[in-house]
Amino acid sequence: MVTVTPDPRRWWALAALVASMLTLGFDMTILNVALPTMAGELGATTGQQQWMADAYVVVFAALMLPAGLLGDRFGRRRMLIAGLGVFLVGSLIGALAGDVNWVVAARAFMGVGGALVTPLALSVLPSLFGPDERTKAVGIISAASALGLPLGPIIGGWLLNHFWWGSVFLVNVPMAAIGIAACVLLLPETSDPASPKVDALSTALTATGLGALIYAIIEAPDRGWGDGLVLATFAAAAVMLTALVLRERRVERPMLDMALLGRRGFLFNTLAATLVMFVLSGLLFVLPPYLQAVLGHDAFGTGLRLLPMMGGLMVAARGAQPVVARFGPRAVVSAGLVVLAFAALLGSRTTVDSGYGFTALWLSIAGLGFGFSVVPAMDGALGTLPRDRAGSGSGLLMTLRQVGAAIGIALLGSLLASVFRDRLDVTGLPARAADTAGDSVVAAHLIAEKAHPENAARLAASANSAYVHGMGVVLLVCGIAALLSALLAAAFLPRATTAGPAESADPEMAVPVADARQ
Repeated sequence: MVTVTPDPRRWWALAALVASMLTLGFDMTILNVALPTMAGELGATTGQQQWMADAYVVVFAALMLPAGLLGDRFGRRRMLIAGLGVFLVGSLIGALAGDVNWVVAARAFMGVGGALVTPLALSVLPSLFGPDERTKAVGIISAASALGLPLGPIIGGWLLNHFWWGSVFLVNVPMAAIGIAACVLLLPETSDPASPKVDALSTALTATGLGALIYAIIEAPDRGWGDGLVLATFAAAAVMLTALVLRERRVERPMLDMALLGRRGFLFNTLAATLVMFVLSGLLFVLPPYLQAVLGHDAFGTGLRLLPMMGGLMVAARGAQPVVARFGPRAVVSAGLVVLAFAALLGSRTTVDSGYGFTALWLSIAGLGFGFSVVPAMDGALGTLPRDRAGSGSGLLMTLRQVGAAIGIALLGSLLASVFRDRLDVTGLPARAADTAGDSVVAAHLIAEKAHPENAARLAASANSAYVHGMGVVLLVCGIAALLSALLAAAFLPRATTAGPAESADPEMAVPVADARQ
């Protein structure tokens, strides 16, 4: 293994990376709190809210691998600065957007920046720190990423209480500018010219295939699952993603090394980590409207009330390693998924009158389940990789994790929208008002404020009841999925992980494990 010569500026360089990751950490959760407010002011339907969240994640997942390869070949600092610049410009577009379509476009543009920043910020670490210091550096990066998760809703809530909704985008501008300045002044340039080339066709198949799949899932509740356009889009997504798999299996040095999914340990650990992101993203999408529209908290209060889940996640992520050392990864991943399933099934019993105390209870349990399942699952998947495929394997794992997040928002959000519209009582409302009320719980409350007094109270109560019922159905689906995944993990995961090859071959392999603690 090549000896890393310590760079005298390495800790200052780490500060630049921390600023970059903290910016993305904010953005991961700040929008979730803003969505109900934006839905009211922009008139966004549930489907449009899903696109505001998913536009970023789909682009991020599709471009992360080619973005990382570009940095390896042409300079990681150069591409990292470019990514922060793109993220800054996208944030400005979002802050100045006048309608939903511009917000979606801004989010997609920000996804390009995020795809450049995340893998490159992580891949710089091994070139800066030797084995004795790398663990500490990874811990600091992990803390910065995790810190953005709970701070995002709180800062977003405070901004929404004092400024207009565009402020949740505008706050990214100074953060990204600080990150750019820090990278320019403190970060040395590194590259790996021997890395695989970017495959333009595979990149296009990934982006279009994922985009078509997410579009079909989001549009299906409104158009109908049997609608011709929806079925055609599903078919197109299947064709493009199948073509991607076939192409990547034939390429000598693929961007997505699909053959790794034939390894039992990698496959089932990746499945567990992807499911956790599926559930986490779906929960963060459905919870803010419940806390704001149903329970009546303001945006800042909503951010504070998400902390139990973030707290449980951070506690479990930090405590996962000693528990794995004692009981083994298979037992811990399976138990974490069972805890996650229990929390989701408990949450599905939420009623309109449950109050926040019950919600805080199952949110805390859910956070513990997330942490104790995703960290050892990521570690276990990476530990099965041979030394000559460590880079491609970590890229595949991180990409699938983001795909799980995108599909979670799309599928669970669509399920919620369908149940809400079916259960909402719009008796006595004009046809246009009734149609608008069915768009979302926020829209229903806005219609109730303008309706005749005898209809207003009934519509608001029906909207709350319909939303809580829809959220319960979503949580029930999450619980069943987590329980099935726990059974699969218990049956098929190896008893122990052979981590030596990956850890000794490529110090970068420690990085995605830290990223899992997000």
